[in-house]
Amino acid sequence: MSVLIRGGTVVTSDDSFRADVYTQDGVIKAVGEGIEAPGDAEVIDAGGQLVMPGGIDPHTHMQLPFMGTVASEDFFTGTVAAAAGGTTMCIDFVIPGPQEPVLEAYDKWRGWSEKAAADYSFHVAITWWDETVHRDMGTLVQEHGVNSFKHFMAYKNAIMADDETLVNSFMRAKELGAICTVHAENGELVFRLQQEMKDRGITGPEGHPLSRPPEVEGEAANRAIRIAQVLNVPLYVVHTSCMESLEAITRARLEGQRVFGEVLAGHLVIDDSVYRHPDFEFAAAHVMSPPFRAKPHQEALWRGLQAGNLQTTATDHCCFCSDQKAAGIDDFSLIPNGTAGVEDRMSVMWDQGVGTGRLTPNEFVAATSTNAAKIFNIYPRKGTVTVGADADLVVWDPEGTRTISAKTHHQNIDFNIFEGMTVKGINTHTISQGRIVWADGQVQNMERGSGRYIDRPAFASYYDAMARREDLLTPTAVERAKAAE
Repeated sequence: MSVLIRGGTVVTSDDSFRADVYTQDGVIKAVGEGIEAPGDAEVIDAGGQLVMPGGIDPHTHMQLPFMGTVASEDFFTGTVAAAAGGTTMCIDFVIPGPQEPVLEAYDKWRGWSEKAAADYSFHVAITWWDETVHRDMGTLVQEHGVNSFKHFMAYKNAIMADDETLVNSFMRAKELGAICTVHAENGELVFRLQQEMKDRGITGPEGHPLSRPPEVEGEAANRAIRIAQVLNVPLYVVHTSCMESLEAITRARLEGQRVFGEVLAGHLVIDDSVYRHPDFEFAAAHVMSPPFRAKPHQEALWRGLQAGNLQTTATDHCCFCSDQKAAGIDDFSLIPNGTAGVEDRMSVMWDQGVGTGRLTPNEFVAATSTNAAKIFNIYPRKGTVTVGADADLVVWDPEGTRTISAKTHHQNIDFNIFEGMTVKGINTHTISQGRIVWADGQVQNMERGSGRYIDRPAFASYYDAMARREDLLTPTAVERAKAAE
């Protein structure tokens, strides 16, 4: 199968130029002007439009068992919804339960994901520790193409990783050439504050943000960053939602530490007033962790993205319908945490980023695709428009508009946190594995099971260099090394 995208402007993270793009057998074969394609090629007229790499959402949770229920979005419906919005790859999460063997959890998630209709990969969470976890991390990196491990610093008495687990896992990841990621919230404080809110009679959704204030996130982010600094391991902080966490990331980066920050599209445009809405269903639909913050945090996050201290945008796509959210109608701590967004991230980021002048089109590509591909070591296979890359592309109409609504979206959830928002900037076509899967407002060619699991190689060469070169160590580490001589 071949596709010729004719007459568009190619936009990558570092360049923009007029060119045709020709793909065959799922790979980009030519980029240039005046390309002649075989007579059987499908031709897309991209005149007046942009041709960009498909979006990569580095943070989704399809079919996640969580808080006594299971996310309503599975790997088929979720990848279809993603493609409808211009995202052609998701990195999801394997999350073992307490004491659950890590490889058994991985095999379970791989079974669920066989129905995916677009490419995907997995981070693997480390939720407990013993020698079998140490062993299984090695197997995952060396045999299954996993190069990132997640650590939940929240959810006490469930999947929370304590400091001992963090240290052991970070050290093992360093040995393997893997990157560590953290959900940064102080689980002990959250647990205590939840009890305090309920003791005060606050049981509705408004208790959710009150029990998870910005300081709780900032403390955990700083703690994880300092642990990573001492152990000399790169760190990726997921869903950065507040100034306190951003400040910890920025400080570390200014000190030369290898720290990356992710921000959710929702945290950039939605504020905490949603939790004070009088309708329980509306307020509960927005319950996620970390929660949406007061408006000043949003502007700070935009500045962090503009300055390069936040590198990626994601969704934390984790769908729970209103009947599932109703489990917490008398106790906010029982409301399943999660919102949707995988279908809307690209348009929201273009409308609120490029459309407002906060981001250039090239910066948009970096934040929605290229940086994730680079950080998780699948670039240039993904995240760019170049010969030899996978044919995962979007044809983007910067003047096109649509109004977001749960009535028309493809996500398997009965609520949309961006409901009623009219966005300017939409994908007219999505190409996944060289197949046109979205065109003229319709899903097509998306077959159950056609998605591929994408291996992500380890970063062994980076760690070897870190071990050899004193000038790449932090000043504190250099002082310790000299003192030991």
